Amino acid sequence: MENLTNISVVKDILSRHGFNFSKSLGQNFLINPTVCPRIAELGNAKEGYGILEIGTGFGVLTCELAKRANKVVAIEIDSRLIPILKETLSEFDNVKVINADVMKVDLNQTIRNEFQGLKVSVCANLPYYITSPIIMMLLENHLPIESITVMVQREAGQRLCAKVGTRDTGAITVAVNYYATVTKLFDVNRGSFMPSPNVDSCVIRLDIHKDRKLSPKDEEFFFKVVKGAFSQRRKTLTNTISSSMAISKCDVSKALESIGISPSTRAESLTMEQFIKFSQSLQQVTSL
Repeated sequence: MENLTNISVVKDILSRHGFNFSKSLGQNFLINPTVCPRIAELGNAKEGYGILEIGTGFGVLTCELAKRANKVVAIEIDSRLIPILKETLSEFDNVKVINADVMKVDLNQTIRNEFQGLKVSVCANLPYYITSPIIMMLLENHLPIESITVMVQREAGQRLCAKVGTRDTGAITVAVNYYATVTKLFDVNRGSFMPSPNVDSCVIRLDIHKDRKLSPKDEEFFFKVVKGAFSQRRKTLTNTISSSMAISKCDVSKALESIGISPSTRAESLTMEQFIKFSQSLQQVTSL
């Protein structure tokens, strides 16, 4: 296939297929020739690996993944792209495209069916409006994957890569770091896309924890506490947990003080270990 990062080639392909970009799907396709090879190289696209790609665009990243990995399974929600992908990916016999909403696909089953005998990693250039839900879905499903390499809005990347217990921490920071080690790989400017978005991007990799050193006794309750803790960032942990989880301030303060944390502390100050201890102490105090 001709160079899929050449704007005239891309425009010709899209024009022949009568394709127009969908704002509702957050479509911004990569045209910078240096970006996709780097994502593939840093995203575990190599011998012995199968790659699950989420969102294909017109196949620029898919091609780079297929050149390196044993097999690529790409999930694309936009049915209008399927005939385009048949053209742009025609030279590869190790690519399977599934026209579906990734949020509705049984990914555990897909991985079992498609990647037997291979290690598996995920690569994706995600629409910004659904970045967090997809990442959390991948993590919460406990998929048998090594890593997730994903393009995200730069500001979101900074939050995801923040150290838990610092000012940039949010609920998503704690959740993602619970499941994986997060690393920022490189920045991508807005001019690398067609059409160009209004923000810059970055590529991050989540290396999934094989053995989690810190685990709460009740994982579901732990995540409820984390979500509640960041529901009103400017308020103290006592006030946010009390209002978001309908627990008395007295009980919240008691749970915090029992692990040596001041009731006036804000959520962003807690480390991962402190969040786990707090959730367990709060559950014990309230018997929830």
